[in-house]
Amino acid sequence: MKLCRFRSASNPWPSPGLLTVEGDILDLSAAGVTSLSALLDSTDLAARVSDLAGRPLHRIPLAEATVLSPVDQQEVWAAGVTYLRSKKARMEESDFSATAYDRVYEAERPEIFFKSVAEKVVGPGANVGIRADAKWNVPEPELALVLNSRGDIVGYTAGNDMSSRDIEGENLLYLPQAKVYRASCALGPFITIGVSEAGAREWTISILIARGGVDVFSGQTAVSQIKRSFPELAGFLCRSQEFPRGAVLLTGTGVVPPNDFTLAPGDVVRIAISGIGELINTVAVV
Repeated sequence: MKLCRFRSASNPWPSPGLLTVEGDILDLSAAGVTSLSALLDSTDLAARVSDLAGRPLHRIPLAEATVLSPVDQQEVWAAGVTYLRSKKARMEESDFSATAYDRVYEAERPEIFFKSVAEKVVGPGANVGIRADAKWNVPEPELALVLNSRGDIVGYTAGNDMSSRDIEGENLLYLPQAKVYRASCALGPFITIGVSEAGAREWTISILIARGGVDVFSGQTAVSQIKRSFPELAGFLCRSQEFPRGAVLLTGTGVVPPNDFTLAPGDVVRIAISGIGELINTVAVV
């Protein structure tokens, strides 16, 4: 089952929706579901969504809806250096920071950092940003864990953890500036629920970047290559923390463009995760 946020001509307000097997969006707002985060906090989410799916609610063809980012109140955080490829890439950015990345890959405690508040997350079709003061910008296609207020993993979505590699490589203390800026986080299009970690680890993550209609980079990895377990990552995120409206945790990237590649304005980034869907965004300078 796949949940989303959307708006349409018949319902111009951002509303929770359920993707039907026919490919329509079931408008859950008519059933009194006021927010996606509230729905995700249900005691028995699968039973709640199954009940909603059986109701005679208004349906909107997917082609007639604008699908938004699947977060309305949740904070977004990110884990880093969870793939061996990511560790190598981060070490290549700078000799100054190489030892830190090497150590965190093997350490008990993962790297976890704040990424975005809900209102700054961009959704499908919106622009993702590259910093005007950066010269080496890349997308990072990632599986994202969706957590409820109790810290339970209730679903998964696709994410783009945009990164300014030259800024981070200059000094490890610049990580927030390299990772947290306007339009630096994209999520969507759907939240897939009712899938176990074992099931999600069978998925693949792919990325395709087009420039002027020509493909300039593509890559693929497997969710199974994430070193740490999902409960381990979620557990560290929730230590000495509370998320009354839930949270989203990006799980790191296993696809890294070559060191001579950087994004350009107008590039189209397509991130697809089997089992979730395709997140498409255009690059713009911010």
